[in-house]
Amino acid sequence: MNPSPIPERYHGVWQRTLLQTPNVRDTTTWVRWLQTGLWHGDLRVPPEADRRTQAGCAEQQGFGGTTLITQPDVSQPEVCTWQRKIDLQPPRSTPDAGHMVFESPDVVHETGIHGQYFEVWERLPGSTGTRIALAALDATGTPTAERLLVSGRYLMHLRPRSSAWPADTTPDETLADMVARHPQQAEALLDFTISFGTLEHGVWTIERATLPALEGAAQRCALTLQDDHTALAHSDGLAPRWQVLEWHEVHAPV
Repeated sequence: MNPSPIPERYHGVWQRTLLQTPNVRDTTTWVRWLQTGLWHGDLRVPPEADRRTQAGCAEQQGFGGTTLITQPDVSQPEVCTWQRKIDLQPPRSTPDAGHMVFESPDVVHETGIHGQYFEVWERLPGSTGTRIALAALDATGTPTAERLLVSGRYLMHLRPRSSAWPADTTPDETLADMVARHPQQAEALLDFTISFGTLEHGVWTIERATLPALEGAAQRCALTLQDDHTALAHSDGLAPRWQVLEWHEVHAPV
């Protein structure tokens, strides 16, 4: 079901091991990019962020959406564009796109197109095979922007905030800027949950989340197809009914 429009070499969960800019060399920020056949989720937690505070939580980054792979110039590497549908941070003024060069099947280098940066991504073992993308259904059966993504043994849940950005938001501002300028709206602006972890033997164990209190939690979780268009999530922490955006399930050999 759901053939992949994204080349298989991009599938999986990718850990960023290096970010190099003209002013910064970062090897310590916790970053995971989960890529299914079309959909992506991304979570970035800087080690210096004091997530006991609203200001510290605002330093995190995370987003989800669809991915586009193109090669407009055959003399240049492929272009990967992350088309963000939901974003913890305020809107950008430029696309999120980079030139991609695979150094090996499990290592890809990204060079910024609209910004000066270089990143190294390494694919996590066990992150290919099964790929699932789901959109939560509300009480009326209407799809929402909430997403559940599975790649191999990994699961990422993305629930966006329900409030709109303040009217004075301008492109390329940061969430930290907004929280500082609108302290009375800080709680609503930070109400955006991304949780990442493993799904094995019917248990979802959360490794990292925008809400630190969720980290280390283990909860029952099973995903089942109700029909070609609907899936059920059997978990206390997730909506029960989901629209199937993508479902490619690979069962481990017995």
